[in-house]
Amino acid sequence: MPKKDSRIFGLDCIRALAICLVLQSHCSLLLFPEMSNTLLDGLRLMGTVGVDLFFVLSGYLIGGILIKTLNDNKHLKWSDLFRFWKRRWLRTLPNYYLILIINIVIALLLDTTLPKNLGSYLFFLQNFTVGHPDFFTEAWSLSIEEYAYILLPFLLFTAVLLFQNKKRKKVFFVVSLSVIVVLSFFKMDFNFNTVVNNYYDWSSSFRKVVIFRMDSIYLGFLAVFVIKSYALIIKKYKTILFLLGLLIFVALHLSMFIFNIGPDSYLWFYSFLYLQVISISLLFMFPYAIELRGSRYLKSIIEFISTRSYAMYLVNYSLILLNMQLLTDKIGLGIWTKFSALIIFLFLTLTISNFIYLYFEKPIMSYRDKKFPR
Repeated sequence: MPKKDSRIFGLDCIRALAICLVLQSHCSLLLFPEMSNTLLDGLRLMGTVGVDLFFVLSGYLIGGILIKTLNDNKHLKWSDLFRFWKRRWLRTLPNYYLILIINIVIALLLDTTLPKNLGSYLFFLQNFTVGHPDFFTEAWSLSIEEYAYILLPFLLFTAVLLFQNKKRKKVFFVVSLSVIVVLSFFKMDFNFNTVVNNYYDWSSSFRKVVIFRMDSIYLGFLAVFVIKSYALIIKKYKTILFLLGLLIFVALHLSMFIFNIGPDSYLWFYSFLYLQVISISLLFMFPYAIELRGSRYLKSIIEFISTRSYAMYLVNYSLILLNMQLLTDKIGLGIWTKFSALIIFLFLTLTISNFIYLYFEKPIMSYRDKKFPR
């Protein structure tokens, strides 16, 4: 793991904000599972934004690693790509497979029907072209990230090794942009050949499908390219960019609310604009957020949440929330019981995630850094 003095507080803040947005959305589902109003819908929408924030942050970080690898290594080899993949897989796969196994065991103990395509979870294929099954539902975003880590890095290395182009930063930009454009053709097919009835239908059949969402991560690639290429200008106008990103984000959602823009009537908007504009608006805020500073105490809190965020994301919903709902459905919830359930939910999420991080994730990361150093 990175040493304490090598951590970037602003990036930790972004991770912590992302997981907090996801958690508050799930808290609303625990407290008010059957209710729907403007406030609750807004809170739950921010949970989806939290996942988008994870996507663009992943793209920003991975894109930065790839730019550095391509530029600093004059004698680039395929083994460099394999090293990159090994580091990525040791970061993401162990936690994923651990929680998948636990979900399967719990389902068997509760005599819950397992999905017929359970084997596809082993290779992240369960939502490659179709909606994600109603089992271990958090895994939909992991599938998107895993294939994003495979596709574009492979194409970047292929382009550099094939043409031995010295202008590698330019190759990085052109290939990344080209992949985003090509992926848009899948969205065109969806837009013209699919009928959706409401937001949840669209979310299941589009928002959580690999081939439609990898571009969210690749926008992070383009963002880190621009930030590194025009560092002085970006730094000078970081506050303006932050406010512009915030304005775009708020204006987007206000317009959707005022004009009642739903996927059943404006599918083109949800296919080509909505998620892309969210990603871009969030990335506009990055230069300012990255340079945030905090007190020692605040840094400790943010770092704790940030380092446990991956484990928290994997365990909070399928392992904890859904099983708590099974219990509370039987006994019913009064106001004080709901409050107690909320405290238990947050306590279990933090405790289990902390245990996984300290005794499973962190040792594997230490092994990774020794076995496959950057």
